[in-house]
Amino acid sequence: MRYVTKKDLQIVARNSGVLMIGIGIMCLVPLIIDVLYLEFNTLCFFVPALISLGAGIFLMKSFNNYKSVYINAKHGMLISSFAWLWAGIIGGVIFTLATGIPIIDGIFESVSALTGTGITIYSDLEILPNGILFFRALEQWIGGLGVIVFVLRFIANPGTISSKLYNSEAREERLRPSIKATITETLKIYVIFTVFGIVLFLFAGMPAFDSVCNTFCLISTGGMAVKNANIGYYQNYWIYLISIILMILGATSFMVHYKIIKTKGKSLIHDLQFQILISAIALVSLMLYLVSNIVPMELLFTVTSVITTTGASVASVETMAGWPSFVLLCLMCLMLVGGSNGSTVGAIKLIRMITFFKGIYKNILEILSPQNRVITVKINDVIIPDKAIGMAGNFITLYMMFIIVTWALFCLFGYDPFRSLFATMSLQGNNGLELGIVNSGLNPVLKIVSMLDMWAGRLEIYPVLILMRTGLEIFRR
Repeated sequence: MRYVTKKDLQIVARNSGVLMIGIGIMCLVPLIIDVLYLEFNTLCFFVPALISLGAGIFLMKSFNNYKSVYINAKHGMLISSFAWLWAGIIGGVIFTLATGIPIIDGIFESVSALTGTGITIYSDLEILPNGILFFRALEQWIGGLGVIVFVLRFIANPGTISSKLYNSEAREERLRPSIKATITETLKIYVIFTVFGIVLFLFAGMPAFDSVCNTFCLISTGGMAVKNANIGYYQNYWIYLISIILMILGATSFMVHYKIIKTKGKSLIHDLQFQILISAIALVSLMLYLVSNIVPMELLFTVTSVITTTGASVASVETMAGWPSFVLLCLMCLMLVGGSNGSTVGAIKLIRMITFFKGIYKNILEILSPQNRVITVKINDVIIPDKAIGMAGNFITLYMMFIIVTWALFCLFGYDPFRSLFATMSLQGNNGLELGIVNSGLNPVLKIVSMLDMWAGRLEIYPVLILMRTGLEIFRR
């Protein structure tokens, strides 16, 4: 049976063209830094940007008849997954042209930045051009909020198309009735927090360029800093604390941020996801401190970085690899959980975990209760339907299947099972912390698999599977 028609592909092509234009414009922004620092990498940004702009304009012109055609969830997911893939490839070309690394490494770096994973292929960041470092940070900042969200704000028209594309990027919450207004308010909050972080870092003594790039990577929960030692380079507790605050802000729902002023802070205090996030950071940090000799600030920073899926670090890879196995296992559990829904984080997300476990408890109560008793599941005084509980369980199952398959492949290629599992969970959850396995020497097959995990993890799996299923159907024809 054909699930994707020629008309479907034409609708996807036309709307993908819009996003490709936005991606092309994104690639031109780092030229400002390139010119300021006289690095003369203009063509490295301009050529890929021109390719994206040209391809986007071509698709828009060729399929302009489908400009106002209704798009459904299928179209939205196909457009979304393709746009993220295209952005990763174009960004990868820039890294390859500017630094001379193989194209597969360039695409890996780009996908890692865009998805907020933050694992880098570069062995020495401090020799890279400032334009490239800024581009990595910009990719994280844009990817944290969503490539499509940015393009919709500045290019697309409001309406059904915007709504479907917004939902396809794993976003459901609306701050305002319309998608356009929701995106505008979300972007305002994001920019305010970004400026807030830059100013605080400057006051803490961080250089201006580092302040901008590090704020981009932390508020987006991306974690790709501009120094080899990541945030640990600065050896400054004030910078560590500011980083922790930014990571928590990025991992908190934009809906909660939006309501803070109106509710005088009650939206934050009463939000179940925020309560669990803060409690988990405090309790796990305390527990791990009691069972290990790890420096308290290193523990607090790492636990915050892991549960917010940021991947920023103050401890080196070698130091973390030497931590007790129990500590690393606890961090892996936090990697699965992630932060709040409607934020910049990856992983399963707290709301799904809460829904899933409340569903299990509901089943236990139904067995124990008298016949015909109706038991409801509530989160923040909102009744959760059985369908939502089932969907949470399905997603968690699918998520774990991706981890098991990738882990098995790492083991097949001879990597240490424990470190492989840590790396796999980090890739799938867009976390970024790992124990020295994922680098430029990684087998090319595993690099491709890792990119698939990061891509699928950021889009919450289903859009990527739908694009792959569509590609298979086209190939069969």
